[in-house]
Amino acid sequence: MKLSKRNFLGLTLGTALAALPLIALADGWQPKRPIDFTIMAGAGGGADQIARFVQSVVDANDMTNRPLVPTNRGGGSGAEALLHLKDARDADHTIMVTLNSFYTTPIRQEALGVNIETFTPLTMMGVDPFVLWVHKDSGITTFEQYVEKVKSMNGEYVMGGTGAGQEDSIVIAYMSGAYGLDIKYIPYDGGGAVAKDLAGQQIMATVNNPAEAKGFYEAGQFVPLLAFSDERMGAYPNVPTMKEKGHDFSYYNQRAIVGAPGMSDEAAAYYRDIFGKVYESDEWQGYLKSESLSPLPMDEATTRKYWATQVENHRQLLSEIEN
Repeated sequence: MKLSKRNFLGLTLGTALAALPLIALADGWQPKRPIDFTIMAGAGGGADQIARFVQSVVDANDMTNRPLVPTNRGGGSGAEALLHLKDARDADHTIMVTLNSFYTTPIRQEALGVNIETFTPLTMMGVDPFVLWVHKDSGITTFEQYVEKVKSMNGEYVMGGTGAGQEDSIVIAYMSGAYGLDIKYIPYDGGGAVAKDLAGQQIMATVNNPAEAKGFYEAGQFVPLLAFSDERMGAYPNVPTMKEKGHDFSYYNQRAIVGAPGMSDEAAAYYRDIFGKVYESDEWQGYLKSESLSPLPMDEATTRKYWATQVENHRQLLSEIEN
């Protein structure tokens, strides 16, 4: 399956930008208790960083009358978080920061009984590309050297990533298939732990998102070798893309906020208004640039079409890499 930003996202970025969020009236609804702000990944990863940054913007600007309470629920490749929202006792006070396991985990774990179509679209905060990283002490400075090293180790080269059968493992599986690589893969609950173990050299490489690896890169510990984006990234202008290597593949992680099934229209409108203000804030626009995220705002109808496209894309992609 060939993936580009156009067909992976299911719509062009220009189209998405034209479809700015439509904010319905909340009719005076406000939270009556603290807001459960579930994160479907472990501490320190991209989703966790975004949730806590959003919380800081909301708090700093007094946007809500009740606090957002971030809680990491990354178990089972995000299954813990999905079930928590699915079975939420108070849908109007239960929201979640997602990544692409929002699609892959229900596909791979059908027994969960999770149907994402029942969840409530709130806000798409952006999409995040992937980068292949190695530790500086590996001595590897190019993708070609990386491929040579992996092949020389005859199945003993160890990489880590968030979950099994989700974002990181999808990217690694595609790369492995394209270049005939035999890699040992260790799943983690979140990208923060993945980056930390590469820094400690417990693993040999990762495909962390830029935000997850940024601190280690700036400290000179990580070396970026390949970007899984459509074009070279502004933060890493000397890093080639997979497309430049002759493979029509790019992959982006969604950074969205959704509500529990059964959320009232008034509560949904309230959260769309709040997170719409966060999205338009100077703080968030600066975060998009500093963390190499691409903007992708959508209204509710466009979001539901996007979800359907992603389910089909990931169903096909998982089928291809698992066969």
